[in-house]
Amino acid sequence: MPSTSNQKDNLETCVLKFSDLDLKDTSLINPNSRLKAELDGNTRKKYSFAKKKAFALFVKTKQVPAPSSECKEKWWKCCQQVFVAQSSIHRHVATQHAEDIYYQTASIVKQLTATLSTSKSLTSLDKTTSLKEYLPHSHEVSAWLPDTSCFSLDELMSNQGSEEGEVLLYYCYCDLEDPHWVCAWQTALCQHLYLTGKVRIATEGINGTVGGSKLATRLYVEVMLSCPLFKDYMCKGDFKSSRGGAHCFPELRVGVFEEIVPMGISPTKISYKKPGIYLSPDEFHKEVEKFLSHENQEQSDTILLDCRNFYESKIGRFQGCLAPDIRKFSYFPSYVDENLDIFRQKRVLMYCTGGIRCERGSAYLKAKGVCKEVFQLKGGIHKYLEEFPDGFYKGKLFVFDERYALSYNNTVVSECSYCRAPWDQYKLCSTTQCRQLVLTCPTCQGQGFTACCVTCQDKGNRKASSLTQNSFKEECECTARRPRVPRESLLNCL
Repeated sequence: MPSTSNQKDNLETCVLKFSDLDLKDTSLINPNSRLKAELDGNTRKKYSFAKKKAFALFVKTKQVPAPSSECKEKWWKCCQQVFVAQSSIHRHVATQHAEDIYYQTASIVKQLTATLSTSKSLTSLDKTTSLKEYLPHSHEVSAWLPDTSCFSLDELMSNQGSEEGEVLLYYCYCDLEDPHWVCAWQTALCQHLYLTGKVRIATEGINGTVGGSKLATRLYVEVMLSCPLFKDYMCKGDFKSSRGGAHCFPELRVGVFEEIVPMGISPTKISYKKPGIYLSPDEFHKEVEKFLSHENQEQSDTILLDCRNFYESKIGRFQGCLAPDIRKFSYFPSYVDENLDIFRQKRVLMYCTGGIRCERGSAYLKAKGVCKEVFQLKGGIHKYLEEFPDGFYKGKLFVFDERYALSYNNTVVSECSYCRAPWDQYKLCSTTQCRQLVLTCPTCQGQGFTACCVTCQDKGNRKASSLTQNSFKEECECTARRPRVPRESLLNCL
């Protein structure tokens, strides 16, 4: 685990008492000050140890090997900038990543408290009691990191600047009693292996997309499969891999949430434990083949349902699918409610990127009690394309990182937003503060059409000084003309 001289301080002796922090609050003016303020007077002075440890860990994960021509052994890379002096990266992190340090500090504080309270409870356990479920909490987070002493820094971080590394996509639904401990462990684990990406943790499980060298991702999988919390629920096949690396993500984000995929409904109301029937890629392929063979699909008793957002299905989808024109998965329950009639007495074949959205999406649809049967593609499109790259899925697979899409076949199913020429390579809207994706071909880009719509292009031509922080949020013409929850007819299912 990355360390500094401050890390050896005996933090375990600090009994930290604090109120339940809202780790989802992103509007903090001075987040570290707020965290410190929520500690009581006796332990406030101990907070600095946790903050220093969080700062050191964050800086460590930005470390990259210096060019061989340089005398220095290491540089740092963050926010697409290279820092050659330690003071420079420290200044950058302090000014630009205060919120990240806050989250990390809070996780360390919670981890320490969990470790202390659990250690005390263990002493009172009967010796015949199984320690399996308590094992992770009875050790320091550092005890659950892989031994990397036999590898050089260059081996662990190799290929971070190329496409020869790897990106892992995985999820695991299981009951986690202490997601904050898991959060602290995952943060330390990813930093230890120089992985970037996003990891969501909740009482219902874990959902991650991480990138790094192939050595680092291999070690990550080994640790996950050996952890008592997950080893009975996961296998190697649950990790979907693709070419990429740490460079595919701007940073590492690990957090605790209510849901590991944001459907907007509490897991206590719609549980992952009541999903649809799993179909392997081969079984799903045969079902789609049977569905497409019907001369009149309108009279078919089957609906092929895409659970993803419109910008995902726009560049790649299964033939004959119903692809809801929704912008967020949290709109999916409302979409089902508004369109129950089209699902009535139907066999529904559901699919998504890696399978996770189908888990609770199928549970929600089943709970409505209108379908004959609800099936879901095990492992999602990712696994299907590994077996059937030229199957019934046409176009690219959208991914939530800086690659935007993965290509398995040469079919282009989308078009340029401006000239309607075949095109499927997304770029971010060029207008400052607008975060929408745009399909604009090289010819149109050369003519200056680089925003998501004409209205947004006009806004981008104004002086930036006249714009407020939220000037473009939900204001683009291309968003305003799209119903939040569309109503479908059976014709849309074709």
